[in-house]
Amino acid sequence: MSEQFLYFLQQMFNGVTLGSTYALIAIGYTMVYGIIGMINFAHGEVYMIGSYVSL
Repeated sequence: MSEQFLYFLQQMFNGVTLGSTYALIAIGYTMVYGIIGMINFAHGEVYMIGSYVSL
């Protein structure tokens, strides 16, 4: 395969991964807001711990 095509596939994978992460964060905020009626800003702490653990 050409180098440009592999670069394109890598960037597509990176975009899907980042988009999925943003979608999970948005779903978490939406669920908490729908149940409690308030935004819980502690989600950021949980996501940061998860990202450090995954490394």
